[in-house]
Amino acid sequence: MDHHAGLRELLRGIEVFAGDDLPTFDPADTPAAPEELFVTWLRGALAAGVREPHAMTLSTVDAEGHPDARVLILKNLENTDAGGWQFAVHAGSPKGREPAAHPRAALTFYWPPLARQGRVRGPVAARPAQQAAADFLARSPQARAEALLGTQSRPLGDLAERDRRTAESLARVERHQDLVAPEWTLYELRAERVEFWQGDAGRRHTRLAYLRAADGWRRQLLWP
Repeated sequence: MDHHAGLRELLRGIEVFAGDDLPTFDPADTPAAPEELFVTWLRGALAAGVREPHAMTLSTVDAEGHPDARVLILKNLENTDAGGWQFAVHAGSPKGREPAAHPRAALTFYWPPLARQGRVRGPVAARPAQQAAADFLARSPQARAEALLGTQSRPLGDLAERDRRTAESLARVERHQDLVAPEWTLYELRAERVEFWQGDAGRRHTRLAYLRAADGWRRQLLWP
C-alpha cells in the first residue's frame, strides 16, 4: 500500500481558519508593551479550551549553524524591562547546549481554534542557580526523575532500558525529595521583537509587531 497516494489532495482538503466565530483583533486597541497582550491571548486560549496553550516551539542553532526546533513549556513571563520569557532545560541536552553557545533564540506559539500565533525573538541568558533549582523542584516526581538521567537525545538501546533506568531514577527521587539536577538551567529570553498574528477565514489576516527601541516599544503593522 502506498501511504503517500493522494497525500497532496488530502493536505489541500484540510480546512484552515474554520468557523465564523474567530476572535477579532484591533491593533489600534493594544497595550504599549507586548507582555500584556501576550498574557491576554494566552488566557483567551485557555478559556477557549486550547490544550497546553503554554506550549511553544523553541528554535535555536547548533554549532554548525543548523536550525533546531522542539516544543516545550513556557515557565514564566516577567513584565519588567530586564525580564522576559522563561524556559527550563538540561544543560547537557541540545536545547541546553545550543543557547549556551549561541545565546539567541526564537519562540513560537500557535492556538489553532483561535487562529492565533505569537512569535518572540531575542537574546537568552541563564537565570540564577537558585531559581533553576526552584523550578526543578516544582516539577512532578516523574519529570524530575527523567531530567536526573541526563540522557536526553542520546542513543537508546531499547525501551526496556528506558523503563528500567527511569524507574531507578524515580525511586531515587522518592528517597531524596530535595534532589536537584545541577545541570538544570532556567533560561530567559529578553524579547527584541514580538509578533501577534490573527488569522481570518477570508485571508484578511492581521499582523502586528512590537519592536524594542531605546525608549520602549514601537508598534508596526505588517503585511500578512
